[in-house]
Amino acid sequence: MRHGNKINHLGRKYGHRSALLKNLSSALFLHKRIETTVAKAKELRGYVEPLITKSKDNTTHSRRTAFSYLQDKHATKELFDVIAPKVGDRPGGYTRIVRLGQRLGDAAEMAIIELVDFNETYTTKAIKAAEPKKKTRRSGAAKKTAENAEVVAEKVEESTPQVEDTTASPEKTEE
Repeated sequence: MRHGNKINHLGRKYGHRSALLKNLSSALFLHKRIETTVAKAKELRGYVEPLITKSKDNTTHSRRTAFSYLQDKHATKELFDVIAPKVGDRPGGYTRIVRLGQRLGDAAEMAIIELVDFNETYTTKAIKAAEPKKKTRRSGAAKKTAENAEVVAEKVEESTPQVEDTTASPEKTEE
């Protein structure tokens, strides 16, 4: 019986399951986004997020601990040198799971698991939303009418003929 055992075994023995999670987490750290099944993505999230939290403290001990989980020095280096500085101020929730639908072959529920801070489409939308909005049409219309009035005034000045005054001015009279 499995009383209180909440781990998803993913249909694998312990050795195969741990190797699967190591390989998936290494691929996630190297590529920042991977496509897998929903069950594997949910298990991977529980495996990866403590590693990212540990990577915020960049010490030899935390590097060795992360390497013992990953067994890949390139993924460990990427985790500590690229990912940890970018997520340093985030208190948790480093990954996002986006469901894609069913796989054609066996109808398995598919998903993309990605690192939150490395998705440019969401971060640029958030930046654009934080920018102040443009002025309303009313103020724009007032600006246009002011510009139109200036243009009309210029046209009136150009269209009126410049007539020279031939009468002698009082200052220029010779005495």
